[in-house]
Amino acid sequence: TNTHINTITKTPHNTQQTDPPREVSIEHTSKRKDRSANDKSIHIPEQHPRNKQPTTDIIIMGDSAYSFSLTTFSRTGKLLQIEYALNAVANGQTTLGICAKDGIVIATDKKLSSELIDVVNVHKVEKITPTAGICYAGVGPDYRVIVQRARKSSQAYFRTYREVQPISQLVKDIAGVMQEYTQRGGVRPFGISLLVGGLDGDGTPRLYQVDPSGAYFSWKATAIGRNYVNAKNFLERRSTDVMELEDAIHTALLTLREGFEGEMKADNIEVGIVKSDGKFSVLTPEQIQDYLDEAN
Repeated sequence: TNTHINTITKTPHNTQQTDPPREVSIEHTSKRKDRSANDKSIHIPEQHPRNKQPTTDIIIMGDSAYSFSLTTFSRTGKLLQIEYALNAVANGQTTLGICAKDGIVIATDKKLSSELIDVVNVHKVEKITPTAGICYAGVGPDYRVIVQRARKSSQAYFRTYREVQPISQLVKDIAGVMQEYTQRGGVRPFGISLLVGGLDGDGTPRLYQVDPSGAYFSWKATAIGRNYVNAKNFLERRSTDVMELEDAIHTALLTLREGFEGEMKADNIEVGIVKSDGKFSVLTPEQIQDYLDEAN
């Protein structure tokens, strides 16, 4: 019939067997859906990173994890960069100070690394005001910055009040600068400790020590630098409350000699004094040599 003919006409010429029916795929899909349905009871959906709960794992870190951070306290409550700055001070040359009843003595070892260096241009004891001087142990370039800031502070005080800045106020300003460098980003603590000697507002001789942390203390006698432990022990045995300035100078030289490496001469030490008239001065090599001869 025509209907049969039309059906034959529409039959494709390719007599190869066609793909099997899709019932298998449907069955496979159905099984996969069934498994998914069964898995829903135990599947925990992944949370968004913002919704994740903090883990309870405890990570134990030593102080070394905070060693490069200036503004972060370690687990033991320390700012390790300040500890490292104190190590720089301990590696510096020995420096000491004595507060006598009529003046102040600050003295330091300034032995140089080479004989070719012109010792005349090396200064570790500096005059800040007419009645105050300063010396250090630690990193030399840091000391220059502090000396400049201290002189600016004393000049600003004089312009405002038309009088010399008292030693207590000067030390407070210096300590404020050093403390600021323990809490700011992008800087490091000063690698120095300072001895500052001079007269206070009432004319009383005062000796202060300022550390890299910005802490400062008033001392009768103290020492900083490489040999500070032995120097302090020596000062405890020799210094007294009634010591006069001349005796304090001799005691300072003897204390330096205790831990001095090599021969101590007038050109490898430096001494600054505040006399009873309130004036600060740095002793010349000739004056130092006279005291060394007397000490011998």
